[in-house]
Amino acid sequence: MKKEVLLSANQPELGSALRKAASMTSADVAFEVRNAKLQGRGGAGFPAGVKWVLAGGASGAQKYVVCNADEGEPGTFKDRILIEKYADRLLEGMAIAGYAIGADTGLIYLRAEYPYLVPVIEEAASRLRQAGLLGRGIMGGKFSFDVEIRKGAGAYVCGEETALLESMEGRRGEPRNKPPYPVNSGFRGCPTIINNVETFIAVPHIILNGADWFLALGEGGDSGTKLFSISGDVERPGVYELAMGSKIGDLLDLAGAVDVQAVQVGGASGKTIPGSDRDRVLSFRDLPPGGSVIVFDGSRDMLGVLENFMEFFVHESCGQCTPCREGNSRLLDAVHAIRAGSLSGREALAPYLDLAETMKQGSKCGFGQTSSNCFVDIVNRFVLKADGQGGN
Repeated sequence: MKKEVLLSANQPELGSALRKAASMTSADVAFEVRNAKLQGRGGAGFPAGVKWVLAGGASGAQKYVVCNADEGEPGTFKDRILIEKYADRLLEGMAIAGYAIGADTGLIYLRAEYPYLVPVIEEAASRLRQAGLLGRGIMGGKFSFDVEIRKGAGAYVCGEETALLESMEGRRGEPRNKPPYPVNSGFRGCPTIINNVETFIAVPHIILNGADWFLALGEGGDSGTKLFSISGDVERPGVYELAMGSKIGDLLDLAGAVDVQAVQVGGASGKTIPGSDRDRVLSFRDLPPGGSVIVFDGSRDMLGVLENFMEFFVHESCGQCTPCREGNSRLLDAVHAIRAGSLSGREALAPYLDLAETMKQGSKCGFGQTSSNCFVDIVNRFVLKADGQGGN
């Protein structure tokens, strides 16, 4: 577990990264982020620099930079902490993105439950404007960029980037058909990049220190570091920063987790693993490193945990596509039947596990494609295992 982490290092002078970026060509800035292999820190993991290169090359007089601060994944609170402590750095990262793709407007889509962060962001924006780092004619008139806040409406599905755009444009938050992708037709039909809070905050460090430095922070071929919100049955809940590619056991030890029955990694739609899987890796190549880690000790009823999350998914589905709308309801019915004792055994549960696969393959967006993960994991690893029929 490496110690050279972004947030524990000395923070650079405000504006130093933006000044360096402005001394480069816009294309070179986008290429530097791409070469750093910075994958979206919101959970989807799409390479941020690839988005920037594509949006920079897209045709359009108006382009937008959007920050997804709709932190709605259960168990995740890292972005809230980042905005509280590093709002200046967030805005600087967005301004660098604006320079890289040729956008003069940044929009922060802020979770409805975070109204107290509005003045924090506004005060940071005011400081940057006074320092000549936001507004018209930045860096001696080389470019212009400013930001505004758009408040979310509390819908979980708006964490999906195209549903977020629909909400920002005043419509019901529902995922769009793709293609076209936001880099070509995003906010108001203009080329748009959408990145997470943590992603933008990493950008100034990459620009100042270089892609190779960021690559070297990771473990096992992964790039950079990652923040994790850990909660549940631990002695020291909070936000921890580890090298991307670290083992889940390292994080559990930091948080003081004992008697670990299960760990839910990546939120309700992530993966649920037994506590014995300490060597599993926090990486896009193994456990989803979206940021949420919830620990359950031996006293917890895992079927009750599953019931809670399936109720959440039924409530939060936008209802647009059948596999997600109907599938989550059917899986919740199955949980109730297991609880009542009228559904048990692998053979009886096989149709529901098949349904989970259909949801994964047939749903329109990442919500429906991943909402059945907790059902599959908990049924296989805990419910059937208790009956002596456990699987992977």
